[in-house]
Amino acid sequence: MKFYVIGITDNPRPFFPPEVLEVIRNGKVFSGGKRHHEIVKSLLPEDAEWIDITVPLDAVFERYQLSTFTSHLSPLTSQPSTLNSQPSTLNSQLSTLIVFASGDPLFFGFANTIRRKMPDADIVVYPTFNSLQMLAHRLVMPYHDMRIVSLTGRPWQEFDRALIEGTPKIGVLTDREHTPAAIARRMMDYGYKDYEMHIGEHLGHSAKERVTSLPLEAVVEQAFAHPNCLILIGGYQRRWGIPDAEFALLDGREKMITKMPIRLLTLQALDLPRRHVLWDIGFCTGSVSIEARLQFPHLHIEAFEIRAECEAIIRENARRFHAPGISIHMGDFCSLYDNGTATSLMPPDAVFIGGHGGKLKDIMAKVLTVLSPDGVIVMNSVVAPKVTTDSRQLWDEACQELGLRQEPPLHIQLNDNHPITILKCRR
Repeated sequence: MKFYVIGITDNPRPFFPPEVLEVIRNGKVFSGGKRHHEIVKSLLPEDAEWIDITVPLDAVFERYQLSTFTSHLSPLTSQPSTLNSQPSTLNSQLSTLIVFASGDPLFFGFANTIRRKMPDADIVVYPTFNSLQMLAHRLVMPYHDMRIVSLTGRPWQEFDRALIEGTPKIGVLTDREHTPAAIARRMMDYGYKDYEMHIGEHLGHSAKERVTSLPLEAVVEQAFAHPNCLILIGGYQRRWGIPDAEFALLDGREKMITKMPIRLLTLQALDLPRRHVLWDIGFCTGSVSIEARLQFPHLHIEAFEIRAECEAIIRENARRFHAPGISIHMGDFCSLYDNGTATSLMPPDAVFIGGHGGKLKDIMAKVLTVLSPDGVIVMNSVVAPKVTTDSRQLWDEACQELGLRQEPPLHIQLNDNHPITILKCRR
């Protein structure tokens, strides 16, 4: 099948070069969004068939396959009207479809969807400026250094990462859920207040286009017409290591937090630069999850804790230290595993066990069923007189029973605190 994918803006009177107009004049089957149809319908042949691009996309591609064949059937014979053509000509006539898409169809656009759904399709692209380029043009803003994030039908992960990494210029593609107000609210909630937002609405439409530049606190209170996109200008400087005294604590108990030097050594043991998914089991204040999120914002982090009062603490700390995007799961880990909550998540390739309540063997056995083949498990064992359960002994027994390979432990003591042993194992 051959696709001509033509980029357009919201201009109600689109301009196309002669080559594109010729493609449109010779077309039979066309497709695009409903708004695209309104823009181009006066240019289509009288007998043109239009297929709306809506979800689910599988149904749209099924219609593509059917329509490009039946559009060339003879009404009397229900056979292809070009049966006497050479095979190559017949194939070309039966399989051409023209799609209208926003901006550059290869810029988070529909041409990429076609390539994914139909890898063998022949695709010809006629692009125009994408919306973020147009917004930069209106602002007379160079955009060669702009980092692009799409929130169109996507989660917050890459947007959060751009913020955490202190990106000074971020172009954002929005949708009806990830609106400028919702984006500004998230940024304000996590302390990214030093950005200015530039919003472009209906870019390319002579009557509806509007460009607005506002501080975030003003954006939160406003609604903007869809479609829109935005550019953020600002930045944030993250730190390497958060001082322990700055965390909100569980019942004010400073000894319940993993101390900063231990925390950073723990992240090193987890080998996070090349990991993708971290599970933090028994997060307490959330110090390990938050430090990992700030230092390695590419990670997906799933944090588990049985003590209900810790949920408010980790949320407070995540906002205090500008760490959006940590997924929080409250309840006993073994129960969350048994009821399918844990097993439905992305499988980890790094696991930190910060607390186990005497269930270490059971936790490690369950973790092992979902851990990636090259994954690691790390735990910090405290040597203290009042600790009734010997975590190191449980760890050694679990590793032996589960066939896990231990790496050499790291022993460390900070000032007058109890000695800590950082334990690590892998399959």
